[in-house]
Amino acid sequence: MTTMAIVGAGRGLGLAAARRFGKEGHAVALIARNKSKLDSLVSTLRSEGVTAEGFTADVRDQSSLEASIGQAAEQLGPIEVLQYSPVPAKEFMRPALDTAADDLVGPVQLSIYGPVTASRAVIPGMQSLGRGTILFINGASAVRPRGAVTGTSVAFAGESAYAQVLHEALATGGIHVAQLIIPLGIGGGDPDHEPAALADRLWRIHSERDEFRTFVKPLD
Repeated sequence: MTTMAIVGAGRGLGLAAARRFGKEGHAVALIARNKSKLDSLVSTLRSEGVTAEGFTADVRDQSSLEASIGQAAEQLGPIEVLQYSPVPAKEFMRPALDTAADDLVGPVQLSIYGPVTASRAVIPGMQSLGRGTILFINGASAVRPRGAVTGTSVAFAGESAYAQVLHEALATGGIHVAQLIIPLGIGGGDPDHEPAALADRLWRIHSERDEFRTFVKPLD
């Protein structure tokens, strides 16, 4: 059995993806800061027959994130799929003229340092397996910056650039790196943006291993 690690796991997309990949036989490692919420998610998944464990980590703390990913692989088995999808904090979403240099520290830690740390933690194991998938989940500001959410726009742009160059670097080695852009956010009534539908989309990206970037809906 191989493992799917979900960084930034929560009751929305994280739980839906865990269910979808667990249904396909993967163990699931849920990584987030809040232990009580992780315990609740793990309990839910186990009651549905999914092998799951929770691991606490702050994605803005590189050593914490590395340690949690290492523990997940040790306890559950090699990580074949990494999903990086923590939700940005509200304070990252300030207008351009209200954003100082210090205001970019948090977004950059979350959306650039975090993805780099997580990816580097799983790539050696994927190379040993001879296969793997790294999934980056972003909103539309990753490809179309918005002045109202400056910190996230700047940091998501960096995450997008890193994901694309990583895709190119690993393309011939059996590891597929992909980005899913969710323009309208998760939920909200649009069927394609509901967690279960997004989880199905992630499974198709993993199994079909096609394009680098997928849009849930066109931006225009």
